[in-house]
Amino acid sequence: MQFTDSHCHLDDVAFTAQLPQLLAQCQQLAINRIIVPAISPKNFDNVLTLAKTHHNKPINIYPCLGIHPWFLQGLTDIHLEQLTALIAKSKNNIIAIGEIGLDGAIAKNAEAYGQTVEKSWQHQQHFFDYQLNIAKEQNLPVIVHHRQSHDKIMPFLKRYKLENAGIIHGFSGSYQQAMGYIDLGFKLGIGSTITYSRAKKTINAIKRLPLSSLVLETDAPSMPLSKEILNKDELSSIDGNKTNTPANSPINIIKIFNVLAAIREEDSEQIADQLESNIEQIFFNSFRIESSVKS
Repeated sequence: MQFTDSHCHLDDVAFTAQLPQLLAQCQQLAINRIIVPAISPKNFDNVLTLAKTHHNKPINIYPCLGIHPWFLQGLTDIHLEQLTALIAKSKNNIIAIGEIGLDGAIAKNAEAYGQTVEKSWQHQQHFFDYQLNIAKEQNLPVIVHHRQSHDKIMPFLKRYKLENAGIIHGFSGSYQQAMGYIDLGFKLGIGSTITYSRAKKTINAIKRLPLSSLVLETDAPSMPLSKEILNKDELSSIDGNKTNTPANSPINIIKIFNVLAAIREEDSEQIADQLESNIEQIFFNSFRIESSVKS
């Protein structure tokens, strides 16, 4: 079985010192691909350089470019124009536009950022719309961040009807919300949420969804796993701060996979094969065809 972490912020400083060892662990665990979304103009170069450095190595790292709704403060259309130019320049190297999206919690706390709630939504929606348009023009999939925003995201996705759709990152929601995205061609990023027993709504939805709509992700170093599924040594390491290792890393894809396999009816090999096929479909088939044509 082979695995792909479809969403990992591997360029984060939390991984810098231990990156060689971490990638060696990934190789041992058959985690052969890691997709790294950018979050702001400040880390565009880091994401691209990281991927270039590890191109055609045992662990392939694939970059995406986009601006996350958490990091819009102080950004203007100038930054969107710069993003557009960089994406056009990097078209043969990136595999998606992301991480982009809308965040209700940011809007609700808009005063802390010197905005009204209405202005926050307008700013977020402008950046989301602009980046969806880039994806449409460049025929690239998108990686979509959501939080308290399903109702606002869906109209944008319906309007653009992206040919390659993309991934709804860190999906948490109902079966009906999930099927709304799936009907538009999107895959759902399944991560640490399913390791929390309290996430009953999302777990029940994922039990029922077509396996062809799911991909695995860690969102490392964010979104740590529930302590319910960690062993004693792992708990001791986290609680006692005995190491500098982040609480979440790409190697946790295996734990997430095991939890997913436990709640699905299919056997483990069938699940693993389908998950990799889903990744191929959303990203790499068109990526390889276009790259080979343009090279």
